[in-house]
Amino acid sequence: MLSRRHGKIRAVAKGVRRTSSRFGARLEPFMVADVQLYEGRSLDIVQQAESLGSYGADIAVHYDRYTSASAMVEAADRLNEAEATPQQYLLLVGGLRALSRGEHAARSILDSYLLRAMALSGWAPGLGDCARCGRPGPHDAFVSQLGGMVCSDCAPPGSARIAPETSRLLTSLMAGEWDDVDAASAPATAAASGLIAAYAQWHLERGIRSLSHVEGAR
Repeated sequence: MLSRRHGKIRAVAKGVRRTSSRFGARLEPFMVADVQLYEGRSLDIVQQAESLGSYGADIAVHYDRYTSASAMVEAADRLNEAEATPQQYLLLVGGLRALSRGEHAARSILDSYLLRAMALSGWAPGLGDCARCGRPGPHDAFVSQLGGMVCSDCAPPGSARIAPETSRLLTSLMAGEWDDVDAASAPATAAASGLIAAYAQWHLERGIRSLSHVEGAR
């Protein structure tokens, strides 16, 4: 579990799969709950759980929401291995809530979450000035290994060039400017998703396995 104030918590809920379990459904994936724990030596024991946000059912019945939510919680698990913060917790809860309500395209919610979560962990991509030398933008090359948008002098040979709409979409996803995100074209959305996935996985140093199941994944 990811908690608001105590980071990641490992706990066991005894008898949770029994039909008579008092709180089995409250501990399903993508749920937000107020949990009372008994502190154990290696694993805490769940003694009580009250639902605060029942997002799991509305996410699980839609493939795109479920796969996006899976990628989000997998990324959160990696990002919070060392030190979790209340901001990371609130960002994840907000993303799961938006997915459950279908407020925007599931992949866009995932992309926005990944960008913001990476920024909170100190890996905000440079989307304006050159991420390597600081030359004022706009620029048309995005290189994950160099930290984001880079100028023509810093871009390695063969670097892919991105369209201005894709560059603007990356900025909108980071800022949560949803009117602009929702109005973006399909090619720009697909291109931005591919760049964000590559950037997140480069800095996490391990692949996010759930991303391979997300619709439109690159």
